[in-house]
This record gives sequence, C-alpha cells and structure tokens, in this order.
Amino acid sequence: MKKFYPMAVAALMAATALTACSGGSESSSSEAASSEAASSGAEASSAAEAPASGDAIKIGVMGPLTGDVSVYGIAATNGVKMAIDEINAAGGINGQQIEMILLDEKGDQTEAINAYNSLVDQGVVAIIGDVTSKPTQSVAEVAAEDYMPMLTPTGTAEDITKTGDNIFRTCFMDPFQGKIMATFAKDDLNAQKVAVMYDSSSDYSNGLAESFKAQAEALGMEVTAYEGYAAADTDFTTTLNKIIATAPDAIFVPDYYGDVALIMDQARTAGYEGALLGGDGWDGVLTALPADKISAANNGYFSNHYSTADEAAATFLENYKNLFGLDGNAFAALGYDSAYIMADAIGRAGSTDSEAIVEALKATEHDGVTGHITFDENGDPIKTVAVTKYVDGKAELAAKVSA
Repeated sequence: MKKFYPMAVAALMAATALTACSGGSESSSSEAASSEAASSGAEASSAAEAPASGDAIKIGVMGPLTGDVSVYGIAATNGVKMAIDEINAAGGINGQQIEMILLDEKGDQTEAINAYNSLVDQGVVAIIGDVTSKPTQSVAEVAAEDYMPMLTPTGTAEDITKTGDNIFRTCFMDPFQGKIMATFAKDDLNAQKVAVMYDSSSDYSNGLAESFKAQAEALGMEVTAYEGYAAADTDFTTTLNKIIATAPDAIFVPDYYGDVALIMDQARTAGYEGALLGGDGWDGVLTALPADKISAANNGYFSNHYSTADEAAATFLENYKNLFGLDGNAFAALGYDSAYIMADAIGRAGSTDSEAIVEALKATEHDGVTGHITFDENGDPIKTVAVTKYVDGKAELAAKVSA
C-alpha cells in the first residue's frame, strides 16, 4: 500500500546531515548522540548503546528540521530524542533498546510522504510525527492505508485523527483551543466585544479563528472585526488600526510566536492596551521579543499544554535547557510526552504488531509534562488546558480548564 516518490533518498540524506543541529539521535549518528547525552550529565547515550538494529525496536520520527517552520520541528524532535534517551537508559522497552530514525521533511507535504515511505522501508514499527498540520494530514492518510501506528505530537488540524483509528495526537485540536479562549475571554476577562486577526494562509490560524468567532457569538459577545493577513506580512499597522478603531476588549491572534511578537509590539505602539489572546503557537513569544519590548506581552493570554507552575513541567524545561542549550516550549514538551506514550503502548502490547500497538494506544493512561492524558474514541487527547498569562517577562498560570 506504500507510495514511492523519487525524493525519499534526498530527504533521508538531508536528515542525516542535520542530526547535530536538530538534536535527534539516529542509528547513523550514535557518536553525536553519545556526546550530547554526556554533555548533559546524563548516562551514556542510548543510541550509542543500542544493540544491532535487528535487535532494536525502530521508531520513526519526522519533522521540519530545515525551512520556514524548522524551529517547531527541532523543538518537537528534540523532545522525542530526550525521552527516548531516558527510556533506553532505564532499560528500553521490555529490555529492548529503541532505535530512533529521524528524517527531515522540510515542512513540505510531498517531502513528508517521502520521509514516511523511507521510514517504513527501514522497518519502523510506529511513527511519531509529523509536526505541522498539512504534512501531518498527508502522512496520516498513507499511514492509515498501512495501518501504521502514528502519534503526532503537534498536528492540530481537526481532520487528522479522522483519517483512521490508528492515528492519534498528543496536542489539542484547533477548534478546541479557539472555543476555550473565547469562553475564557467571556468568563474570566468579562469581555463584551472581541476582534480576530489571523493568518489567512494558515490552516492552524484559520481553525482557531473560526472556532473562536463561533464560540464568542454563541456566548453573546460582539465580534467587532475579523481581519486576515498574509503569511509574508511583517507590518500589521494598518490592520491593527482598523481593528483598534472598533474598540474591542480583546483581540484574538491565533498564530505562531514569531509573528505574534511583531503584532504585540505594533499593537502596543498603536496604543492598544486591551487583552491579546492566542493559542499554543504563542509559547516562545518572550524569546522572540527584544528585551526592551518585553512589556508588549503584558495582558496577553494563550491556551497551552502545560504550566511552568507544575513541577513536572519545570523539571522538564530545566533538563531540556541543560541538554540542548535551548529554551523548551510546548512543542518540545509534546514531543517528549509522545515518545513516552508510544514506548508505553509498545511495552504494554508486548509486541511490535501494528494492531496490538494501536489497541494499547487506545488504552493509554499517561501522566506527563503536559498533564494526565487519555484518548477519546477519535484518538484525540482528553486533558486539561493551561491558560497562561504574560506578566513582566514571565509566563504565569491564569486558569486551568478541563477538556
């Protein structure tokens, strides 16, 4: 049932060359993996100690390690690698080591399918990935045909898990986040009028924007403006001035933190002091704002998968920073939890048979960095949402909302 594409070999070669910058461990780069683990003060790298590939349990991991969205792919796959190293150091899965095979799909749908087929050819028993929604949807369609167990850490588009009962996700869906944030605006911020500003070319941004608007209207709030912008835009002043003129109590900006940082700064410069709201793509805004612009994030709220007030999250972020020299975020935490969930399912299945792994995934009960996780009948997570508030350069828990 596999579909073969001529670029699969190129994707594999690119991923191998990029292992060091991504932090991923592969069978072809065990020395680099060993060096990373040693530098973190951890035990010797699991990839270096793994038995011959015929004895290891191969898990395929994919994400954009280069290209426009590589920041998200690197974070998610670093989280996966960190967890797999820990699992291997603790004895692996029922005594067998995990061999992580990591490929770069560059944020491209065709490259993602190429990567999937290459992973299948290399004998993986499960897939952790993809990272962004469009490539994840494409991979899910092929994985469903093969009945390959697949768990996306961060693919938020609603239809991904509808592709097959072997497809799962660790993150929230786009519509759910939009609904949660509209409810939060009404109940916690007492907002009466809200506006929406979104990237019209992004499935992620569109999904959150539409669900926020629908929920806001259902709750009796007035949506004063619903304005889109292009992915390449960097000057949002005209759009912001148009929205600010409608006097909203809150503006919902469902985008990733790079653009959000620009919008925050420009909104405050334009004189808007009201609440700014967003989704999980905001995690990392404080790292994207210049030091003298940090206050622009004040009165900003977003839905997230964990709270730094939780001990598990705080410990994870500290260890991640020590290991990779980078600040952790929701993508990294979701990748980390995904690896533990998949390894646990394979262990409980007692087999690498696809059907056995899928049935074990359905029965998941996992306490992770992003909370207590079970799956519903669609393979979507049941867990709590942490609404986070930015205050003077710090992220604080504003509220926890049950899914």
